[in-house]
Amino acid sequence: MTRSPLALPALVSVLAAAGQAAAEGAIASARNEAVRAPFDILAAEARRDGRTVTFRMTAAAAAGSETPEPAGDLAGAPVLAYVWPTTLDSSVVGFDSGAGILALAATSHPDFDDTPLFDESGDGDPANDGLAWHSHWVVLVPHDDCGPGALSVRDIPEGTTPALPATWPGLPLLIDSPGYTPLFDGPEIRLTVPLGDAAAGAGYDGVTAALRVHANLHAPLLCVTDVFDVASGDLSLPGRID
Repeated sequence: MTRSPLALPALVSVLAAAGQAAAEGAIASARNEAVRAPFDILAAEARRDGRTVTFRMTAAAAAGSETPEPAGDLAGAPVLAYVWPTTLDSSVVGFDSGAGILALAATSHPDFDDTPLFDESGDGDPANDGLAWHSHWVVLVPHDDCGPGALSVRDIPEGTTPALPATWPGLPLLIDSPGYTPLFDGPEIRLTVPLGDAAAGAGYDGVTAALRVHANLHAPLLCVTDVFDVASGDLSLPGRID
């Protein structure tokens, strides 16, 4: 992976921007030199504007500047992610109610494409864009097979027919590929999504993480394998969408 440390003047600017975000109601997080800078969270925010919500995260270096090294196959494929876990009910985006923790995520994974309706690279082939940062709604649940206290994207057991969004990509997971474009501006990543009145007062947090597809392609298919940083420090989802 590439590394993108910031020069001192740029870092001062980033810290000032993060401080301003915190003053405006974002979750502030201290600089952590032990975390790779593009995944070191300084602030996370979710703000309503009419019927849309813009989720933001500010990192200590250029957000999205690191992407995973390919594994060469879907089995064992790595994923990097900027994630906003929420208290929104999973039914808000088309899953069954109470299915787990509904989270918005921006992900990059060069070994597979899970946005079959969208051509992020604009090359005419919608099936080769996994490396490009793109958005998902995912339902997260605890799964001890991923490690003690670890989370996974909830699997769809064979033979079951849970409620799924219209833009479900066909994987045996509670995942949606809605096509919202992550936007990057230096240390900031932001995603704007339509949520209507359901978002009012919902809690949120900010997380940077690595995930991995199971080497044998069986459940749990997609585990969270490493949490780089949590904006709140304890995943308490203290932010409120106003």
